[in-house]
Amino acid sequence: MSTHRRSHLPGAQRLARALVFTAAATTALGMTFGGTARAAPGSPADPPSRQEVKAQVDQLYEEAERASEKFNAAQEYQRRLLSETGELQTQLAAGQEELDRLRSDLGAVAAGQYRSGGIDPTVALMLDSDPAGYLSRARSAKQAAERQSDAVRQVVDRQLRLDQRRAETTAKLAELEETRRTLATSKQQIQQRLARAEQLLSSLGAAERSRMAVEDAGEAEQRSTRGTDRLDLGDQPASSERAAVALAAAMSKIGSPYVYGSAGPRTFDCSGLMYWSWRQAGVTLPRTSQAQLYAGRRISLSEARPGDLVIFFSDMHHVGMYAGGGVVVHAPYPGARVRYESVSAMPVAGVVRV
Repeated sequence: MSTHRRSHLPGAQRLARALVFTAAATTALGMTFGGTARAAPGSPADPPSRQEVKAQVDQLYEEAERASEKFNAAQEYQRRLLSETGELQTQLAAGQEELDRLRSDLGAVAAGQYRSGGIDPTVALMLDSDPAGYLSRARSAKQAAERQSDAVRQVVDRQLRLDQRRAETTAKLAELEETRRTLATSKQQIQQRLARAEQLLSSLGAAERSRMAVEDAGEAEQRSTRGTDRLDLGDQPASSERAAVALAAAMSKIGSPYVYGSAGPRTFDCSGLMYWSWRQAGVTLPRTSQAQLYAGRRISLSEARPGDLVIFFSDMHHVGMYAGGGVVVHAPYPGARVRYESVSAMPVAGVVRV
């Protein structure tokens, strides 16, 4: 599948809603800001300059994106834990049912032995009503069971397996609770930074905010076109047919809003755009930029071809898709729209061919 290699970029005015609609992007997160945000620097008599506000807002958005990727990772892990815990609980219920049946069979054996003049000590141990006492003697019971009937051995084995499942389930539930705490912390960090960014932006007038947005989009366009008015992605083919499909999907979302924690189809965060785009090609990527670094074969930036993933920053908290010609398509930050950007605009941590 081929993609167009040279085209006009959408105008800066249309691409840039960045910063002007930050409050709307925050609302789309589905979060209510709590607490008191840190006051903007300066005083009413000495408000911060537009450049100062932009620098601080950019920093807050970067911090929020780090927290967002932690949130995405914790959310993905929570889903996996819920599935594993549910499976373990199902196994526990089935194991307990089987154990009860086997113990019932042993009860019938014990009754027969009693009528014959006594109960075998191993059978009596199996029917012990004190679980703690039973477990403390389980090893001896198993040794004794090797000399007894198959039914006794089955009870011992099932009891030990059931105990192991209980321990695994308890551990998974503890992990699940810790993951929920991580989710809450990451969500709070995102809220706090977005609230502080919104407060800073509110210190500017509407005209200044609009001007900042236009300049931001214009600068990105200048970087991706190398100062010309046209985007040249070159003629290099995609790394595979699926990569071509994924890239076409990502490019079709140019202009879509950035929203933390979103993976399409109308809004995206950085890793969410990669996840959604590759899903259109029939490939399920991990949900976070850090995990996406290990979703395929690592290559050098000089080897990058359209469709490859480019992970940015030393902590790998941002990701885009290589589109060719030294350009990536990515979801930048709140308010800004999915757009093209020069691959050299951010420090590259790694390139991955899926």
